[in-house]
Amino acid sequence: MKATRIFKDKAVFPDGSIVEMVIWELPEPLPPSTHSLKYRLFYGKPGERIVAYDNERGKGDHRHFKGRQTRYRFVSVEKLVEDFLGDVDQARSEA
Repeated sequence: MKATRIFKDKAVFPDGSIVEMVIWELPEPLPPSTHSLKYRLFYGKPGERIVAYDNERGKGDHRHFKGRQTRYRFVSVEKLVEDFLGDVDQARSEA
């Protein structure tokens, strides 16, 4: 069984910034993550990442915000999207 995309959404703001969220269901966890999801949530402008949440083999769940990468504790898809959109709102209000 291969990865199955379970969610995709993209929006472009009038200022040209982009919010894109993609989540896949995997047949098994992607180490060191313990859940069976692969995700990529992005907010930025062409060539500029402002906020991003993702997980990858070897790195696990992590967050990019204000130029820093930190670990992220994955709880659920709902919490992931809530945390990401909260960071997007904060970044947009500071711009």
